[in-house]
Amino acid sequence: MPIDPYIALLLGTVGLAALVPARGVAADVASGASTAAIAFLFFLYGARLSTREAMAGLRHWRLHLTVLACTFVVFPLLGLAARGLVPVLLTQPLYQGLLFLTLVPSTIQSSIAFTSIARGNVPAAICAGSFSSLVGIVVTPLLAAVLLGNSGGGFSADSLLKIVLQLLVPFLAGQFLRRWIGGFVTKHKKVLGLVDRGSILLVVYTAFSEGMAQGIWHQVSAPRLGALLLVEAVLLAVMLTLTWYGARALGFDRGDRIAIQFAGSKKSLASGLPMAGVLFGAHASLAVLPLMLFHQMQLMVCAVIAKRRARDPQEPPAPQAPVPRTRVRPDGHGAP
Repeated sequence: MPIDPYIALLLGTVGLAALVPARGVAADVASGASTAAIAFLFFLYGARLSTREAMAGLRHWRLHLTVLACTFVVFPLLGLAARGLVPVLLTQPLYQGLLFLTLVPSTIQSSIAFTSIARGNVPAAICAGSFSSLVGIVVTPLLAAVLLGNSGGGFSADSLLKIVLQLLVPFLAGQFLRRWIGGFVTKHKKVLGLVDRGSILLVVYTAFSEGMAQGIWHQVSAPRLGALLLVEAVLLAVMLTLTWYGARALGFDRGDRIAIQFAGSKKSLASGLPMAGVLFGAHASLAVLPLMLFHQMQLMVCAVIAKRRARDPQEPPAPQAPVPRTRVRPDGHGAP
């Protein structure tokens, strides 16, 4: 299966940072531009999110709570359980990146796309991804503060303040201005999408340039990368299984189970990379590496699952009570 072109661009950016890292004044300029790009990203997220659609989706609250529980409860618990793999399979920095991966919100675009391919409940996937991204702006930093602490690369009260200023304030500003700029954002969706991706590439370049100064490639060997991929494959398999059969045990129908499986088993690269840049600073390079690898893996695996789900036979409709038949009497009046 082909590699996602954007992942190829991300890996190329990592290679560029390894060959030509930003140093001195260039590093300061790149860092400032990265900070501005992160704020602009979350401003656009706020401007795009339709509050009306999000509120309308609240009527399916059981499904959304299930997705949120998978994203911010089950995933982090599995991340904590992986602590036992240090130092046998994972180094401490790689484990910190893996744990951070389990804390970020779910995706929106790919969850919607795969739910649509599998003939699932697309409106539910839209709302579930939107809720997860919205909740993640607050919950992900708080979970990072509790579970990663200072070992996560310097997370502190200052980092929480940066989250508020660089992520939450721009997001709220985008929501506030949506009534005036929402049409423009929708009309220029493709162009702004390129701006989104370019901003994230800048964040990755800045993070790995700083990582080069820290000598990160001396901390990661090929066997360790292979072990990380194996651990992430197991993590993804567990979450795909839990979301599907857990949703069935909770009584959701087929369309809802598909939405829960795809929204509840994914992690957002678009949200996670900027957050890592704010939370980890100079240590962000190793923190985002597990997320980048997991993102490509989830796209490949979920593409196969979605196509297979599309071939599943549709579930029969729920049985209805029989309608009593009417017998016509000779006098013309009906009698049951």
